[in-house]
Amino acid sequence: MVSTDLNIILPDIEKFIEEKNVGALLNIILDLHPADIEQILNRLKKEERLYLFSLLPDELASEVLSELDAPVVDQVIEDIPEEKLIRLVDQMESDDAADLVAELPEHIAEGVLSKMEDEASNEVQELLHHEEDSAGGIMALEYIAMPSSATVNETIEKIRELRDEIENLYFIWVVDEQQRLVGMVDLADLVLAKGYTTLNEIMNVEIHAVRANMDQEEVAALFKKYDLISAPVVDESNKIIGRITVDDIVDVLEEEGSEDLAFMAGAPDEEIMEESAFILSRARLPWLLVAFLGELLAAYILSQFEVTLQQLAMIAFFIPIIMAMGGSTGQQASVIVVRGLAMGDISIKDTSKRLFKEFRISILNSLFFSGLLFLIVYLWDGILFAVILSVSLFVVINNAAIIGAIVPLTFKRLNIDPALAAAPFISTFNDILGILIYLTITTLVLQLT
Repeated sequence: MVSTDLNIILPDIEKFIEEKNVGALLNIILDLHPADIEQILNRLKKEERLYLFSLLPDELASEVLSELDAPVVDQVIEDIPEEKLIRLVDQMESDDAADLVAELPEHIAEGVLSKMEDEASNEVQELLHHEEDSAGGIMALEYIAMPSSATVNETIEKIRELRDEIENLYFIWVVDEQQRLVGMVDLADLVLAKGYTTLNEIMNVEIHAVRANMDQEEVAALFKKYDLISAPVVDESNKIIGRITVDDIVDVLEEEGSEDLAFMAGAPDEEIMEESAFILSRARLPWLLVAFLGELLAAYILSQFEVTLQQLAMIAFFIPIIMAMGGSTGQQASVIVVRGLAMGDISIKDTSKRLFKEFRISILNSLFFSGLLFLIVYLWDGILFAVILSVSLFVVINNAAIIGAIVPLTFKRLNIDPALAAAPFISTFNDILGILIYLTITTLVLQLT
């Protein structure tokens, strides 16, 4: 399939929607990949989006629906008759169907599940029992498991039998008489083996299986570490209950990356495609309130040093530098640690090693900027205030770096998302501490001179 430039065809689609030219729209849309249609729907106005989606055949509509973000899904299914919604869910893979049903209002979800085919309904309900962000929550129940005594011909016949049910088949999972996972067979090895060969003779016993309750970030790290394209999900008895493929992991990485960036921006509950200003405002307000209250505390601290500020007006001129350098240093350290934790390059066992590394970096940075500030202020106002500022900046930068590194590591140890550490919380905290350190040192020096 040739890559499509959506910027070229989007104006035509909008024009044909306005003209209600169904034939021209279908002529364009039916040749596109579901992911391209998803992008087009995201860029259309609500009314245009609903009209275009209503034209899609059921099979294509179900594939597109599984690609859409939650706010757009809510809009699209708003006016869909229940019978059509059931047909769309029935045609999805079990993991996509479970994700969609989980987003539906409870009364609609119950109605859909009750009217679906029993097998499909049971599969979706089974997946809904798992935590959303766990291996069980992202796995699919469509897989092929064969006994170790099965022959190559029997296995190929099974693949043919299930060809319409299973997409992206990479491995055949091999089980013993108790249905416990004992090995796997690559499709290439299966095709190249002779028909009478048993799976026991050609299977690979080195399997990277995951437990159903494993966090999806840990699963993603496992895929990255061993370059996996598919992995079986097993229960406590090592019985296979599902599989995860690399396309699921790509979705996890995107989701976790977006979530971490949202935390860092102070908008953790915000959906990019959400159109309601009220909902977006409600998601951002708590984090802005943290910053607001923190800066009020900083203002209170400043008021407690009123005498010091009146004694030397130049003290106030450099408050922005102290706050900015402390906040930026803390953010740098926290973002690096959060990224390292997310990618598996840093673990909580590395706490002391990581802190020492950040301290060494901050020592070098603080020496450079303290020296630079000393030189500037010395030429501007003389040696006394140059010493005060350079010492203050040295302490603030080093303190911020240690806090920026230790907070996400502490959050990780407490099973709290480390990305929270890079939210406005840590920036505001460093502002407060930076002002306190700066004015305390200034006051002490002025009292001694």
